[in-house]
Amino acid sequence: MSIITSQQINNYFDSYKDTEITFTKEIIRATGLFPRGVHLKSVGHPVPCIIYSVSMTSAKVIAHIDPGLFEQIREAKNNVSLRFAFLKADKNDPISFFVPSRITGYNPYNKDKPNLNFISLNFTHRPSDDLIAILGEILEANSNSQKRKEERIILNTQSIQKLGISNKSHNIYIQGVPRQCIVRDLSFSGAKVIVAGVAKFLLEKDIILHLSTAEKGTLKIAGKILRNEEVQGRKDLVALAIQYDNNKVPIEYKIIINEYLKSRKLSI
Repeated sequence: MSIITSQQINNYFDSYKDTEITFTKEIIRATGLFPRGVHLKSVGHPVPCIIYSVSMTSAKVIAHIDPGLFEQIREAKNNVSLRFAFLKADKNDPISFFVPSRITGYNPYNKDKPNLNFISLNFTHRPSDDLIAILGEILEANSNSQKRKEERIILNTQSIQKLGISNKSHNIYIQGVPRQCIVRDLSFSGAKVIVAGVAKFLLEKDIILHLSTAEKGTLKIAGKILRNEEVQGRKDLVALAIQYDNNKVPIEYKIIINEYLKSRKLSI
């Protein structure tokens, strides 16, 4: 994550405070959530829980609440703290923090397990700046992936370094067959790559672009070849315009593109 200013934190909160993010496997991976470090705390007792969804003002979790603990929470007027923990690439230990909360509702999660509850929480205080930054980064990237989806980033030495991708040479799988490719440009919605091959046999084919990044590893982005262009002076090569399947674009990729476009806007 890039350095985020207090102003950006406030902008995130004002823009997205009530927008929920469901913690799928993809979101857990992208945020670095450390599930073993997550729990509810009431009257001194930690209760392991699973994060289902989070906004900057509320959360939904799944937890086992036995009758004795339920009574303790009731006596505490449903006030609890929700502990978050996230792994960061530049830190050896997870970052963790508590968010003061109030339980607003219980629903049975599994009829065969009567004490397993789907619990709704409202935060009673603004959460940690760390949580706002983590959620805000994802929400902004998702928003801008629609607003700025056609803005293209030409790959050169400078942009490659800022994007944090390894180099212009990557792999592309066309109908499951691997080929090496050179990436010319990237956007939220697609890419242009150069590969060896005959253009007429590649049009409309399904592809998966494997993009190597320094921090996020290899990102796999599915799409389709929309059109082709000649590569001047090279009959053995073809330039392919790829349109991504928006439902299969990794959130890590959106974050990388969003951070670059923001930095480019600030430098103008």
